[in-house]
Amino acid sequence: MTVEIFVTLMILVAAVVLFASEKLDVDLVALSVMAALLAAGIIDAEEGIAGFSNTATVTVACMFVLSAGLARTGAVARTGRILGSLARRSVWLALLTAMISVGVMSAFINNTAAVAIFLPIALAVARDSETSPSKWLMPISFASMFGGVCTLIGTSTNILVSSIAETHGQDPFGMFEFTRLGLIVFGVGILYMITIGVRLIPERRNVGDLMDSYAMTNYITEIVLLPSAKSVGMALRDSPLGRDFDLAIVQVRRDSLPVLPSADTVLQAGDQLLIRTSVEKIKKLQESGGIRLKPSTQWRDVDVESDELVMVEVVVAPNSRLNGRSLKQTSFRTHFGAVVLAVRHHSQIVREHLATLEMQAGDVLLIEIRKVQLARLRQSQEFVVVSEIGAPEYRPHKIVPAVLIIAGVVIAAALQLFPIVVGALIGCVLLVLTGCISLSEAYESIEWRVIFLLAGVLTLGTAMEKTGAAMLISTWVLDFFGAWGPVALLSAFYVLTSLLTQAISNAATVVLLAPIAIATAEAQGLNVRPFLVAVTFAASASFMTPVGYQTNTLIYGPGQYRFRDFVRVGTPLNIMFWLLATWLIPWIWPL
Repeated sequence: MTVEIFVTLMILVAAVVLFASEKLDVDLVALSVMAALLAAGIIDAEEGIAGFSNTATVTVACMFVLSAGLARTGAVARTGRILGSLARRSVWLALLTAMISVGVMSAFINNTAAVAIFLPIALAVARDSETSPSKWLMPISFASMFGGVCTLIGTSTNILVSSIAETHGQDPFGMFEFTRLGLIVFGVGILYMITIGVRLIPERRNVGDLMDSYAMTNYITEIVLLPSAKSVGMALRDSPLGRDFDLAIVQVRRDSLPVLPSADTVLQAGDQLLIRTSVEKIKKLQESGGIRLKPSTQWRDVDVESDELVMVEVVVAPNSRLNGRSLKQTSFRTHFGAVVLAVRHHSQIVREHLATLEMQAGDVLLIEIRKVQLARLRQSQEFVVVSEIGAPEYRPHKIVPAVLIIAGVVIAAALQLFPIVVGALIGCVLLVLTGCISLSEAYESIEWRVIFLLAGVLTLGTAMEKTGAAMLISTWVLDFFGAWGPVALLSAFYVLTSLLTQAISNAATVVLLAPIAIATAEAQGLNVRPFLVAVTFAASASFMTPVGYQTNTLIYGPGQYRFRDFVRVGTPLNIMFWLLATWLIPWIWPL
């Protein structure tokens, strides 16, 4: 083992540990890997930044824009009305329709985007049909994974493996090369979820209004600051009101004009503060002096959906900058113009000390916000709005152009008129030129953390290939599994990929294992194709944990799931897909 191989393997081990521990953001880990490889001299500068210009990275960025272009037109929202009418006739028929719809959509647009679009639809249908959202959200998440493996553009993983194959002298995968196996997986997955999976999912949440869901027992009341109040002349963050009482200050009224409070708002004598707090804290406020308390009104007697203020439920997105940070650190109130009233965090309702609570992807926030700020919140990539308060603004007259453009991208790739990256770029430009999506919306739709993650981990793949680390690991794999034959070797790669993707990013998993799979197949004189297919499908079959795949993270909080729910429902599915892959891959792609 050379020094270069040893250093590369140490960086690889450190990356896997950091990915699995989630101590750092995945994109930061990937960039750290890139920096470490450059600093160690394993790769040069040109190789280090090559991931940013890789066709897979550019194609994935375009897929985000194409997905957003379709979503902005409201084409998907129309499905919600169909599901609502079906649910009134048969909940099972509506659930089956929802799974098939999400699966088909995920074959052609980003599956995380598909689930994000369907989240509020599913919750609304669950509420109208008086069924538990937990019975809807996990099937939808899993269905997006079933559909994602049906085409080349279904997930970023497929595109990434195709790019890796091309850089190793293999032919890139065709648009519908995965479809035969993908459709079988899709059908088996849907059948399992409808007949067995849904019955294994517990009813984790009662369907009611937002106040019932969060067990809000707070009161809304108004206090007036007297000249003798200690908080007068102090910024809200430093004042006793903000520091000692941990109040949810919704609004400050000064000289009869409303002011949205921020941490820097300096309080003045005569300010009228609209607050939400508990009975105990109201008593403490009365005892503190310097304030005059107006008659309190119980929460339920207040018009919480008035012309000015509405309550909204949002999920912290998998790649949100809030992930791992507190509301205080992100200046949440100032940035979004909203007040967080409660958080569903790790299946627990938190209503106290929210400013310092570290948010995680999948957490659900109950916030109060002005209606005029709601459109901005919906467009933010930090959250997915899951409560139905007011209809978002769509461009229904652009549905036909958007669908035709995306269909054109798919057809061009299928007929090999252009490389997939060229077709995707043309599609993005056409979406903007036709007004289906604005240029600013296109930029905002790209999940830049995913782009930096891909660029960083591709650098690690380059280093493993360049130093010979991939070949060394393939030798170890052959020594352990080679004697069992090529089918057992293929099956072992599937299992290894499936287990690793439960703990770390699926993109990182395929970048680590695809070069090893290629080296192993070539060392045995076997066809590389089936090994790459095994890695691709296994990386997208992450059903056993809420953190292995972004769609699972997205539905974790709204469905009020426990970790064990995914283990119970997902483990049989993973085993079934493993057996199917071991049997069918060598048949479709001969070894």
